[in-house]
Amino acid sequence: MSKAAEAVVQPAGSKREANPDVSRRGALRRARHAVAAWKKAASDIAAAAVIPVVLLVVWQAAASAGLVSPTFLPSPLTIAGALAGLTVSGDIFHHLGVSVGRAGIGFAAGGSAGLLLGIWTGLFRKAQYLLDPSLQVLRLVPHLAIAPLIILWFGFGEVSKTVIIMTGAFFPLYINTFAGIRNVDGKLFEVARVLAFSPFKRVVRLILPAALPDILLGLRLSLAVSWIGLVVAELIGSQSGIGFLINEAKQNSDTEVIFVGILIFAAVGKLIDSFVRLLERRWLHWRDGYKG
Repeated sequence: MSKAAEAVVQPAGSKREANPDVSRRGALRRARHAVAAWKKAASDIAAAAVIPVVLLVVWQAAASAGLVSPTFLPSPLTIAGALAGLTVSGDIFHHLGVSVGRAGIGFAAGGSAGLLLGIWTGLFRKAQYLLDPSLQVLRLVPHLAIAPLIILWFGFGEVSKTVIIMTGAFFPLYINTFAGIRNVDGKLFEVARVLAFSPFKRVVRLILPAALPDILLGLRLSLAVSWIGLVVAELIGSQSGIGFLINEAKQNSDTEVIFVGILIFAAVGKLIDSFVRLLERRWLHWRDGYKG
């Protein structure tokens, strides 16, 4: 090998020898960031748990002292026992699976329709003039108020429950998708014209990413309203689901089972909302907003 070649190769070798140290420092830096992130998450969870824990302690103490009637307000331990019994028997998993399936089908249908119509009316002014006035009138009618009419039309079967959930899921995604597209900076459209983007590429690469914060907000609201619609649909008429479990417990005066159903609705709703917030943090990491 020539001296010139050795001169070129030797620095590269020196860099390779130094690479393990650089990699080790990088690994340590990432580990410190991960530990700091876990500490922050644990601190946030602990702060969020303060109020529920205090309420549970006070509630249990009041129930143990006989200050509240167990018929109207059973103790947390009694509710936990009822939850354990339903879990062992498997009833809770059956009813929860039915409820989640109904909510998923209704949300998928209503949310998809709201997203597509929101994109259409947001992109095209003629579509806005044609559809938006009628949709805004329908939006002002509470979807829970038309639940009896939907049951009258479709009966007490699964179709009526799905339609009730669909009506709740449609409007939040429609409104926020429409608003998100109309709030896109007009300069992005000029950039698309300069770059000669096709209509499809302009929508996918520029418009939808810019409108994504509003669309994800609509997604959160749509999921929440769908879950509320599920409760109404199952309480009005159902033979299975968490709402049916609550209704049956009401007829049998099983107050602790009613609380179990309420807690399950709250817990699942919170998990769904947390999942969408996780998507927001991953997909909207580029935003430099105020975090408190």
